[in-house]
Amino acid sequence: MKQFTVPMALIDYLPVILFALAAFMIAGDLKKRINSVCLTVFAVGSAMVTAAGFLKATYKLLYALKAGDFIWMSNQFFTNQAIGFLLAGAALVIGVVNMKRTFAFLPTMALVGMMVVGVGALDAGLCFLANRMKKRNALICFIVSFFLSMTMGYLSSKDFDGAFMNWLAQGINILGEGLLYAGVRILHKAGLEK
Repeated sequence: MKQFTVPMALIDYLPVILFALAAFMIAGDLKKRINSVCLTVFAVGSAMVTAAGFLKATYKLLYALKAGDFIWMSNQFFTNQAIGFLLAGAALVIGVVNMKRTFAFLPTMALVGMMVVGVGALDAGLCFLANRMKKRNALICFIVSFFLSMTMGYLSSKDFDGAFMNWLAQGINILGEGLLYAGVRILHKAGLEK
């Protein structure tokens, strides 16, 4: 039996909200600086990540409330988040570095690789912007956020039915997404949209 509690499930929404806020701010700030195709792909990827996280948090909440075990809400998470991060990350890198095009889809067995590439590309694009804007504190936020995301990837291979692993993962996830959001706020305040 899974050890989900209502407070744990509610906390699970926090990294989803932080990521959504960061993605929304990035899209708003870069809408005049990157082409509309990259912006649209970034938005679709970010929406997939947000929806995947929201559904997973809702799954935990419904389970904790004993409303049912809607396992599809949990099972969709890894696939949708991996593809979403890949789309968002690739679009951001292509948009900010002005590459022509380099999209490729990997087989289903490469979901972990997709997550690493997507999160890496997302953070690399943001690091590129932070470095260009000479915002070292934002650069550090993005680098640490990347490593925390990689830690989450490692933890996702572990048993998440126990309370300890869920609390540990959520703490790391909140810190990682919080740093992503903080870095984006720094760039936003420094005039990223200009």
